[in-house]
Amino acid sequence: MTSLPGDWMEFKDYYKVMGLQRSATQDEVKRAYRKLARQFHPDVSKEPQAEQRFKEVGEAYEVLKDPEKRAAYDQLGANWQGGQEFRPPPDWNAGFESAGRGFDQGQEAEYSDFFESLFRRDTGPARPGRAGGGVHMAGEDHHASIQIDLEEAYHGGSRRVTLRMPELDQQGHMVLREHQIDFVIPKGVRAGQRIRLAGQGGPGIGQGKPGDLYLEVEFRPHARYRVDKHDVYLDLPVAPWEATLGAKIEVPTPSGPVELTVPPGSGQGRKLRLRGRGIPAATPGDFYFVLTIALPPADSEPAQAFYRGMASQFKSFSPRANLGDHT
Repeated sequence: MTSLPGDWMEFKDYYKVMGLQRSATQDEVKRAYRKLARQFHPDVSKEPQAEQRFKEVGEAYEVLKDPEKRAAYDQLGANWQGGQEFRPPPDWNAGFESAGRGFDQGQEAEYSDFFESLFRRDTGPARPGRAGGGVHMAGEDHHASIQIDLEEAYHGGSRRVTLRMPELDQQGHMVLREHQIDFVIPKGVRAGQRIRLAGQGGPGIGQGKPGDLYLEVEFRPHARYRVDKHDVYLDLPVAPWEATLGAKIEVPTPSGPVELTVPPGSGQGRKLRLRGRGIPAATPGDFYFVLTIALPPADSEPAQAFYRGMASQFKSFSPRANLGDHT
């Protein structure tokens, strides 16, 4: 599953659409859908907005009928405080294990942006369903999203995570079964890359081999760095005299501190590149420092006097000269 954590959208309350409580069983979900689909089917309904309501009911059912989608949606909805604008947390679906495909290709055009942003997924060809006795069939591949720190992509390492797999109990209510897995984070892994754990997916039928578990890697939001594929960026504050006169300064990177030369006459937004110091790979990425000019505060009389002296010293300097005639 993927999400667009930076986008605001309207939250869809699928339980409200179908007139259900969140504790509804899967049988109750199915009965509600059948009733509403008949009521709002465009070929028979005379109600206004019947076609739109029919689509809304179909979208809600697509999520609530599937224990995996429903479990992830319930986790997402628990963080919603009401109102029309909703932004999913970056890690809203991390740790949910699912089997098979998300939804059939070509269906997404029928659903809202909210649905597509959260549930669009292509996990490859679906495996055949269950077969009768005497048939041997490989188990389904399972999929889960995990979040790692950027530093782990630089160095690799071992991790243990807890995954949650939705199941139905004997009463038809959905429950989450948790289990832990150990795996190795390969050095140089990128966001969006999948780590394959052979044989840790669904069990096979008969003597069929178990499926595989694929962990889709996402980076946790970092307080300092941002990532673009293999390249890493840091907004680097420098003092006006460092930018104007040049300087050698010690700066952080995920692989450790380095000494950086700021060339004289550097301006706001200038990019300084460390070739090959991005995320490791056969062709490693680069590390970019994006300069920002940090001005000392004028919070004392001597500091204000200094700024007044600068204004007098550079009175012929016009910071807006490139804007042309702006009077």
